Amino acid sequence: MRGIKFERQKPLTIEYKGIKLDCGYRLDIIVENLIIIELKAVDKILPICDAQLLTYLKLSGLKLGLIINFNVKMLKDGIKRIVYNF
Repeated sequence: MRGIKFERQKPLTIEYKGIKLDCGYRLDIIVENLIIIELKAVDKILPICDAQLLTYLKLSGLKLGLIINFNVKMLKDGIKRIVYNF
């Protein structure tokens, strides 16, 4: 309704030496081609979740990502921001 562009389950292709590879990576949500949002429902955000998002940021060339964990009492406690500096 606000005109914010987003895509769900967007495939992330990797290019290596001019060859495009489909490795099966899918971004949960990408907003305005700037922010990757990874959705989780886990007891605790583990380092593997951080590593997953960081990998997506590196491969996509984007700088900002959010992990949103819905398995918390207060949603604000389940949000983690990750910035990747090239």
